[in-house]
Amino acid sequence: MEYDVHRDKTVEKRPPIAIDANHFDKLSALSLLTRGPIMEVCEYLREELDRAHVLPAEKLRPDIVSLGSQVEFREEQTGTVQEIILVYPLDADITRRRVSVLTPIGAALLGLSVNQTISFHTGAGEKRELTVLKVRRAV
Repeated sequence: MEYDVHRDKTVEKRPPIAIDANHFDKLSALSLLTRGPIMEVCEYLREELDRAHVLPAEKLRPDIVSLGSQVEFREEQTGTVQEIILVYPLDADITRRRVSVLTPIGAALLGLSVNQTISFHTGAGEKRELTVLKVRRAV
């Protein structure tokens, strides 16, 4: 499923987010990929990084989604609850619920904290909203 990053920002929930400074440069470099099917996700990730508060790792609260976080979230339209581990693209493995930050869901969850909701639209124009329920560091 493709996701459209050109959204109507007036109807979207885009709560404040925080990013671990140790990951910021690598994520910024990943967001500059501008070819192929992930181009739109890279643009969305770049937008998220531009608005993020960048903090030293030791100041990032444990309830904030970062790379390596195990995240339980709810898709608001269906009520479906899922649990994933947010990872870099090379570590992604959907059979182990390891979701890349270069997927629409991964990019959307990055930097959110418990009880925050973010929304975006799919390529088909469908609005999706995700709410973070739990965050912990994956073992």
